[in-house]
Amino acid sequence: MVDRSEADAIRELESYLVSLSNWGRWGDQDRLGALNLVTPEIRMQAMAAVRTGRTVSLARNLDPTVPDPLHSGVTNVQRKSVVGEVKHHFGVPARWDAVGEEITLSPHGGNAHLDGLGHYYWDGSFYNGYPASESNDEVGSAHLAVSDAADGIITRGVLLDIAGLFGVEHVERGYAILPEDLLAAERRQNVTVRAGDALLIHTGNAAALEKFGPHYTGESRGILDGAQAGLDISCLPYLRERDVAVMGADGTHDVQPSPWENFDIARPIHTACLVSMGIWLMDNLDLTALAAACAEQNRWEFLLTALPWRFVGATSSPLNPVAVL
Repeated sequence: MVDRSEADAIRELESYLVSLSNWGRWGDQDRLGALNLVTPEIRMQAMAAVRTGRTVSLARNLDPTVPDPLHSGVTNVQRKSVVGEVKHHFGVPARWDAVGEEITLSPHGGNAHLDGLGHYYWDGSFYNGYPASESNDEVGSAHLAVSDAADGIITRGVLLDIAGLFGVEHVERGYAILPEDLLAAERRQNVTVRAGDALLIHTGNAAALEKFGPHYTGESRGILDGAQAGLDISCLPYLRERDVAVMGADGTHDVQPSPWENFDIARPIHTACLVSMGIWLMDNLDLTALAAACAEQNRWEFLLTALPWRFVGATSSPLNPVAVL
């Protein structure tokens, strides 16, 4: 981690929120943010990354018996099944019948999910200046919702294997990934992140959580206190310079716990990506199998497909992204 004071960290984040901003880049009414970079030409180029047709899911099962596999502290996964729908709804027997269910989910949390641009706001404004005051508990996100990504996220994916770079199964939890780490991973893997890409960061964090459980470095056991590797604030210019469209990680992207007490900078990566640059985020992915497949083939690019639900007003979507190698 860059050695900086809390005051310097705040100034750095505030500077990036302005200097790296994509507000107005695609018009004052834009709701897609960096997904505008995924053009038809980019999608065609992404299809050329498919060599074997092998598919790898980047999510885990949604399981009511294990609702919070990564110990986020905020996940809710419930299923109420109805066996025998014909009798239940019509009151008559039939040789055919059916099973249905009602499902309750809190997508933000320990399962794979997509953060839309309506998830975070800063000083009262969402991405592109949409006012937070017009969103409320009833309407949800008034201007920016995951339904804006109705055409899906289909682009070239690139996995940067930070765990592999360091020769470990999982990066030390609490480690802050630096820009030079991202560049070193590119050189090691002979790949370059480019405009419109889905950048996936593999630290082994999720695998460590599943194998060893949560790790705490202090007395507090709050939802932001479990130690995780993540990106240092200094990585933000890299994301903007490369014009990343969407980013995914086997964690929450931000370093946990925050090294600073000021809660304004507890989530600098989420804040700058979602609010300033309009980069959509995929949290808590399962990247273990993909990292192994990429290493086996010595190829770190693939077609990435992610289809969020078209839920009006929602700021998140459960997600099963699939990489096609």
